[in-house]
Amino acid sequence: MSVDVGSRAAETADSRPLALDSAPPAVTSPPPVARRSRTPSRVGAWIAPLALGVVVLGIWEALVHGAGLPELILPAPGAVLVAFWRGMLDGLLPSNALATLVESLTGFALGAVVAVPLGYAVARSRWLAWAFQPYLAASQAMPAVALAPLLVLWLGFGLPPTATLCALIVFFPATITTTLGIRALDRDVLDAARVDGANAWALARYVELPLALPAILAGLRASITLSITGAVVGEFVAGDQGLGSLLNIARNQFDSALVFATLLALGLLAAALYGLARLVERRLSYLEDQ
Repeated sequence: MSVDVGSRAAETADSRPLALDSAPPAVTSPPPVARRSRTPSRVGAWIAPLALGVVVLGIWEALVHGAGLPELILPAPGAVLVAFWRGMLDGLLPSNALATLVESLTGFALGAVVAVPLGYAVARSRWLAWAFQPYLAASQAMPAVALAPLLVLWLGFGLPPTATLCALIVFFPATITTTLGIRALDRDVLDAARVDGANAWALARYVELPLALPAILAGLRASITLSITGAVVGEFVAGDQGLGSLLNIARNQFDSALVFATLLALGLLAAALYGLARLVERRLSYLEDQ
């Protein structure tokens, strides 16, 4: 039988390993990806709400002048801005806004101090979850306006009933987000920490709470804006100062421009608290990443 010597030699040459001194093929690195500048996004974050505000003000102005609505029903944006500026100059809005801020922050602190530990306990204990969850859900069916008169009877007028009402409003979202944040943790990570010898305190301090921190902070950020609502409702019933009381006075005097100016002050106060909570959240998240 004849053998093709040339083809066998070619197969032998192809099957030989490469020489050790042969240079490996050059690996070309991918071209560097240009980093996207964050400046346009930051500019857009400012332009978008400003543009929306201008559109809303334009529609508002056209509605007032086009429909011929009286100022008692809907004041023009210019009249609202004049009332707001006067309230700022004579100290009426700043003093009442400070009272509302103190009440809301006091109630927020009271609610958060109770809600976060309770949310953790509910997430870690089935018995506590079975015991507390029906009452947590039922508490949301009770309107704050209905609770305010009872708090006045029990605690009197002023800061105590208003701060307590704020705490009750803050309590539910802070508890629920803490519970969900703890329950959503990776079980493998927790089991690995237990295998390494972490006890219950070390597990909560160094593993569970840092990992659940984004969810907890998100709940607290939402709660701190809701505390403004609780403060205003409390001031409607039990307060002698604050933006809620100022709303009552302006309404009784049929001063619609002052009513809208007070609402503007409330919106700015809530936005400032939300922005501050967002900054604290980012700062804490940055420290956790270090």
